[in-house]
Amino acid sequence: MNLLHDIPLSALQFYLTAPYPCSYLPDQMARSQVATPGFLITSHAYSELVRRGFRRSGTFTYCPRCDACCACMPVRVGVAEFVPRRAQRRAAKRHRSLEVSLHALEDCEEHFDLYRRYQKARHTDEGKEDESREQYRNFLLQSHVDTMLVEFREGGALRMVSIIDILDDGLSSVYTYYDPDVAQASFGTYNVLWQIELCRKLKLDYLYLGFWIRESGKMAYKAGFRPLQGLVDGEWQRLF
Repeated sequence: MNLLHDIPLSALQFYLTAPYPCSYLPDQMARSQVATPGFLITSHAYSELVRRGFRRSGTFTYCPRCDACCACMPVRVGVAEFVPRRAQRRAAKRHRSLEVSLHALEDCEEHFDLYRRYQKARHTDEGKEDESREQYRNFLLQSHVDTMLVEFREGGALRMVSIIDILDDGLSSVYTYYDPDVAQASFGTYNVLWQIELCRKLKLDYLYLGFWIRESGKMAYKAGFRPLQGLVDGEWQRLF
């Protein structure tokens, strides 16, 4: 018997962080509820936490618990009912020649270089372009659960890297970064489509996309993958 696998969530402890500036909504303060200790959060326990609205950053498992805001909504795609829209089909066709390979989490100079270029192009307002190698490792390369790193290459050139957790009922899209200098690319859209197809191959029901904020332009793409379900008052409900 795997005793860690059978540990109930009641064995975990939960605490609230101090307020900190929100990364998504200007002039808002955020707080998180954090699950501890990290070594007890196995893949089975984490699967249940994700169903309850949690997410992880490295070994830090949390969900939003802000004092004056409830804009963050956990969302997931029901893969059995998903049908790609026209723009998504175009993205799939555009990038169908990408070569995909699966890996364990690994610290790789090529990956880090791509990550830094992506952050510099996409997230300068969040200050992530100055992240150190150690911050990168802690954010993406530390995990207590079943996690894989996926490379997408084109003619040998690294175009995209995706970090994905494997859950009991689905996949959780942790983070994806890609080459920001390729003209007319739709790497992000293609990546979500690829993960949906992987769910189907693995006979998993859902692709968890983390949190969605209606007012955040950076998260608008998530609403395009339908049917999209959201966790509302503790229940998963269809949004679109």
